[in-house]
Amino acid sequence: MSVMLGRLNHVAIAVKDAEKAAKIYGGAFGAEISGAVPLPEHGVITVFVTLPNTKIEFIQPLGEASPIAKFVERNADGGIHHICYDVPDIIAARDRLISEGARVLGDGVPKIGAHGKPVLFFHPKDFSGALVEIEQA
Repeated sequence: MSVMLGRLNHVAIAVKDAEKAAKIYGGAFGAEISGAVPLPEHGVITVFVTLPNTKIEFIQPLGEASPIAKFVERNADGGIHHICYDVPDIIAARDRLISEGARVLGDGVPKIGAHGKPVLFFHPKDFSGALVEIEQA
């Protein structure tokens, strides 16, 4: 059985204001901060903080219908929302995870994510309480 999981791509933190949250890392640690990018197809605005070994993605709701709006409402100070792993073949990884009992969220068809690459999300109950995103490497 080959290894399907690559490196940790990013940890996502859901907040009310992604740019404000990211500035802490730029000011205090001198980290590189991306501009804010709206992703209407995902219902979020993203700002990335680049670290030497991974990234932190700050996400804020894009409108009231955003899939993270309730999460931010329940976690007013922000909170870890998901972790993302690179995979060499997103379709093979999806099929293998499903065969092992993991539940893909949505229709199972990868959508283009913040890095311009296909992504999928898996149910947190299948991953010890963590919402998992996989991204085509």
